[in-house]
This record gives sequence, structure tokens and C-alpha cells, in this order.
Amino acid sequence: MKLTPPYALFLGDATDTLGLKMANSIATWRKHQCIGEISLPECTVTTGLPQLSVNKAAELGAKTFVLGFNNAGGHIDAKYIPEIKIAIQQGLNIVNGLHDKLTDIPELVTLANQHNVDLIDIRHPTTRFKTANGEKRTGKRLLTVGTDCSVGKMYTTLAIHTALQARQINSTFRATGQCGILIAGEGVAVDCVVADFISGAVEALTPNNDDAHWDIIEGQGSLFQPAYAGVTLGLIHGAQPDALVLCHILQRDKMRGMPSYALPDIHDAIELNLRHARLTNPGCQIVGISINTSAVDDITAKETCLQIAKQTGLPCQDPIRHGVTQIVDQLVTLYSD
Repeated sequence: MKLTPPYALFLGDATDTLGLKMANSIATWRKHQCIGEISLPECTVTTGLPQLSVNKAAELGAKTFVLGFNNAGGHIDAKYIPEIKIAIQQGLNIVNGLHDKLTDIPELVTLANQHNVDLIDIRHPTTRFKTANGEKRTGKRLLTVGTDCSVGKMYTTLAIHTALQARQINSTFRATGQCGILIAGEGVAVDCVVADFISGAVEALTPNNDDAHWDIIEGQGSLFQPAYAGVTLGLIHGAQPDALVLCHILQRDKMRGMPSYALPDIHDAIELNLRHARLTNPGCQIVGISINTSAVDDITAKETCLQIAKQTGLPCQDPIRHGVTQIVDQLVTLYSD
């Protein structure tokens, strides 16, 4: 994998902020690597970056054209092809995090070969993984888990990693989804790994390391999410986490895309995640709760976090509003040896 900034972010025809997860992630965490954004007329959302044409982005020095949206089903619709072709003709590599593959579209492959650019389907691993062995590895690992998908696991992971680096604690962000891979420049999209090999892929992603080193591992899905629980479980077992951070979102009553399923109680989520994590690491502990409070005002957000902290005995913070200082303090205190 070779991801070459600066990036031009293609928003397609997105009309929902959640549909810009890819673009918003890189714009938030690697803004200095972004030239601007490009969108179709139907697009009604933005990352806040300058609006450009493909030609202008290339003129300003962009090296890679990123499909920055995640639509239903992860499809590369025919309406996106003209913009992708222009980018290829301008000499830009194309990065795609959708389920559909650029390399399955013959006209794009032919054009990319003509212009000597790369088509990079970062969601589709090319490595041949082994099944997990469950053997204890050296080093320390923190994994984010959730009460649902799209509750802030990646943001929380990156915030914790950034905070550890600020304290000069040796750590590595380990990406397990397409957005995280774009930010980190490497990783494994575990939701596209064959089920038997998910835990093995995570073992390979987080190998033996120095005893004081922390792998900060991006979580995926939720054990309570009927669509994605299998990926979550494989990730938990392969990570062998020493520490968990539970991520939750306020005022979401039903699972995303699953109106028949309610979000779990926080205490139940803690118990179930610890039970599964302790299969491969009996010493695993939960060190904090990360809450997405975007649906409420500042006062309600603060009061809710204080209430949850009192109920659980764990630090509870919104990484965007409050940072993660208390959670990292707890982590450092528990594992200071």
C-alpha cells in the first residue's frame, strides 16, 4: 500500500454527514495533507475544506483523489466515473474505501495504466492471513468497543493515541477500517477479511512489541449489532486487549439501520465486552467510557458524563467536547508498572 498526499477529497452526491465519514476523518486528523474537496451538484454536505474542481486540485499539487463518501452498500455509481476519469487523466492516484473495487472496472484500469497511476482499494486486503493462535504477545494493547456502530470508536482511538504521544508514551495507532487506514497510511480493513482469519489478521496487525509500548486499536461494530457482531468478536479476540474503552452515543434509541433492536445498557455492554475480551486476555480491564454527546447541549453533555461516571466508577468524557485526559489518566494509573 502506498498512499501519497496531498489529497483531494471527492464527496460525490452525499447528503448526510454520516455519509462523509471517510472525508471527514482525513479532514479532521490530517487536514494539513488535504488540498480541498470536490463534489457533484447533488451534494449538500461539506468537510469545510475549499471547494475545487479536479483540475484545480491537481494544479495546486494534489497527488491522490480520495473517494471520501460511504453510500448504502458501498457502491461506485456510474455518476462518479467521469470525475474519477478526470482525476486519473490529471495523474492522480485514486483511493477507494467502498465495498466495490476500482480494479473491477476495466475502463478505469485501462486508463490508470495509460497514465501510470495507482487504483488503491484500501478496504480489500491483499495480504494472506493465518488463523489466530491466541498466544500471548508482548507489549500492551487498548481497544475501543461500542454499544453500536458509528458511535465514535475511531475518533476516540485517535484522541487517546494523540494524548499518549503528547505525554511521550510510546504508542501506535492501529487502523482496522478504511477511514483509519487512510489516516494511518496502513492497516487492515477487518470487515473484508474472511471470518476465520479476522482474529489472525488482528494478531498480525498488533505483533510483539516492547513491554511499555501501547497499540491503540480502532474498534469496529458492536457485540450487540446483529449485522456486525461477528467482526467485533474476531477483533476483540485477536487484539488480546489489556484495556477497553467503551464508546456510546446519546439519544440514539435504536441500532443504526436496525429499528427492531435497542441499544444496550452501558453496564450490560461493559460486562459482555469484558467477558469476551478475557478469553484471550484474562487481565483485561475497562478504563473509561467515551460518549458522543453531539445531540445535546454543553450543560446536558457535562451532566450526563458526570452521572455515568458516578454510576460506573469510570471516567466518562466526550473526546470532542472534553478531551480524553481523564481516560488516559486512568490508563496510565492502572498500567504504570
